[in-house]
Amino acid sequence: MTAMSPRRSEPDLSYLLDHTSHVLRTRMAAELAEIGLTARMHCVLVHALEEERTQAQLAEIGDMDKTTMVVTVDALEKAGLAERRPSRTDRRARVIAVTEAGARVAEESRRIVDGVHAGALGALPDEEREALVRALGRLAAGHLRTPTEGPATTRRARQKS
Repeated sequence: MTAMSPRRSEPDLSYLLDHTSHVLRTRMAAELAEIGLTARMHCVLVHALEEERTQAQLAEIGDMDKTTMVVTVDALEKAGLAERRPSRTDRRARVIAVTEAGARVAEESRRIVDGVHAGALGALPDEEREALVRALGRLAAGHLRTPTEGPATTRRARQKS
């Protein structure tokens, strides 16, 4: 006797979000690699340009652990795109300052990321594109804003560097 799998009463939202997110990240990684960046490096550059931020603040924004953040900033420093400096407002803190070369690369990487996003959204008719972005924004700001903590927290998918 063959066991029948139960019918779904709802679409597999986890698969749809995981798969599309994975494909989007791989496309972004491939395009950013062409200018020598990873998605993490892009994240640090663009957010460090917005205002003076410490390494810890940038790690939180980019959802990176301390070790990953150190490796990312080390790579940015080695490439001459950013440097660690004392904060202007808190002499105990060190901030990540983007160099002129880093600002130029960040502008290019922002265009790349915007292009990847536009390419994905451009595959949809206008009304579906607007509805998708609006619905995902509502979920991210509301019902799915905060992960549920449990005895064995599910790890986020790793982003390829």
